[in-house]
Amino acid sequence: MAIGKREKKIIRASQVSIAGNATLSLLKIVVGLIAGSLAVVADGVDSASDIITSLITLYTAYIIGRPPDPKFPYGYNKADTIATKVLAFIIFFAGAQLAIISFRKLLYPVDEVIPSMFAIYIIIVSVFGKLMLSVYLRKVGKSVDSAMLIANARNMQNDVIISISVLVGLVFTFIFNLPVIDTITALLVSIYIMVVAFRIFMQTNLEMMDGVENSEIYKKIIHVVNHVDGASNPHRIRVRKMAHLYLIALDIEIDGKLPLTDAHQIAIRVEESLKAEIPNVYDVLIHTEPTGNVEPDEVFGVSEKDL
Repeated sequence: MAIGKREKKIIRASQVSIAGNATLSLLKIVVGLIAGSLAVVADGVDSASDIITSLITLYTAYIIGRPPDPKFPYGYNKADTIATKVLAFIIFFAGAQLAIISFRKLLYPVDEVIPSMFAIYIIIVSVFGKLMLSVYLRKVGKSVDSAMLIANARNMQNDVIISISVLVGLVFTFIFNLPVIDTITALLVSIYIMVVAFRIFMQTNLEMMDGVENSEIYKKIIHVVNHVDGASNPHRIRVRKMAHLYLIALDIEIDGKLPLTDAHQIAIRVEESLKAEIPNVYDVLIHTEPTGNVEPDEVFGVSEKDL
């Protein structure tokens, strides 16, 4: 199976993420144990869980590279959307787990041992490392229009906030001797993480329900069709996304007196024009009707009067 350029970029980004998170996780766990900081160890364990999310994106890249078959005639690109939803659950679970731990520490406070100053240095390294991973994944995700990579970038961004909260907690512990600030900060961070996860989950719902985020695409389709000689009244337009690709279905009107061959050529020009003017069009399905045709029972799709 040949892997396309898009899939290769996703695979490469996932491999970089796995290597980066593995390195940071090992450093934080080892240093946290040596320095006596459970917060740093916990941050290291969180980085270890990020390896799992990167493995998911890596495996998904191979899935979406598969060609269409009788079981999935449209191909496997929606695996990107499904993986994004899985990542949303993982991110939410991580936030909920942090919230539970923080809440318990507030309810049942215990005397905390002040860790070694060396713990601060590794957290600073972690902040910069996670920030670079987040920027890199977001950049690649935007370039290939992968919601999955963008979601993983947000996950890395959450880790930056977690590491900063750990750093703030350590600073307050050393300077002001107020370790409870660390717990309160962790609780606020956990709420933020769960909100981000919920937003990712809701964004994928739009695609799963065959919706489009920007309805301007319908205006563009109407504009393109109206500039093709022989085609008129584009209506019952349906657009849905399959990962980064658009599937377009629409009805157009053509002079009913034209031979079928000529009508077919007009439909082909409409399809070619749509693919030329709109990026990432996977397929166009056109239903031709004679000019002036009226079917009042048509309830699906979008027409110019709806915009």
